[in-house]
Amino acid sequence: QNTDWQSQDNFGINVGSSRGATSLFEKYHREFIETGRSSTMSSPTTTLGNISSWIAHDLQTGGPEISHSITCSTGLHSLLNGVAWILSGMTNKFLVGGSEASLTEFTIAQMRALKVYANNTENYPCKAFDLAKKQNTMVLGEGASILCLELGVKRSAKVIIEGVGYATEVLKHNISISTNADCFQKSMRMAIGNTNKNEIDAIVMHAPGTVKGDLSELNAIEAVFGENRPFLTTNKWKLGHTFATSGLLSVELAVLMIKNQKAIHVPFIEKQENPKSMNKILINAVGFGGNAVSVLIGRNTIDN
Repeated sequence: QNTDWQSQDNFGINVGSSRGATSLFEKYHREFIETGRSSTMSSPTTTLGNISSWIAHDLQTGGPEISHSITCSTGLHSLLNGVAWILSGMTNKFLVGGSEASLTEFTIAQMRALKVYANNTENYPCKAFDLAKKQNTMVLGEGASILCLELGVKRSAKVIIEGVGYATEVLKHNISISTNADCFQKSMRMAIGNTNKNEIDAIVMHAPGTVKGDLSELNAIEAVFGENRPFLTTNKWKLGHTFATSGLLSVELAVLMIKNQKAIHVPFIEKQENPKSMNKILINAVGFGGNAVSVLIGRNTIDN
């Protein structure tokens, strides 16, 4: 509605999900265990590819359709794919997104089994970016987010994608991340490229609320930026961890800070000094498997 895109533009679509149609899959599986039969709609309604194809059907576009799952960095990998397709010249518009509906007893039980889930009921059960916490405090959330990417710089653009980076690190465990988050160091450096680090005003961290996850990301940031690290923030203390969607919701937070020229703080940590401006922000996401993505966005000066 806020773009001039038309169906005949044949724009691409890439919407991913970490867990997929969680509730439906569990429902149909339970039905099969109890009856030995599967409903006719069990396959078409739980197939991951339908996320993008149904959107394409609704919007009546003839462009490429992609669905994928790269755990918690799925949403930012959608953005990576969109950028790659556009820069390849195969299309000049791409709709990218992530969707997650993971609030089921089974999914929460999986997180508890990993010993990463929050056990407290304080005002802020998820203590994302609280480096003084002694236990893991991850909390699940649900959500969907969509971005419209377009080649070039237009007056209507909220922000400009100035750089993207990605990396995968060698794992010691299915959900492990190195002490200094080597994958984040690589992805951030790639996204920053030739940009002066002092020009980066803020970083929206992945910060899942786990002890090691939060600390390792901070170590990576300090390894890249040294003592002159930017303003740091996250939204998981408020939204929970929305898996595939989380990275794109972090992009939304960055866009809001640039639009309003206002730093959004995490309320339960020591307050940081507000940046003088919000013109360039780096966004991080990483998922099980050590798949990190960093995206550098900048203020669109054309509309000012």
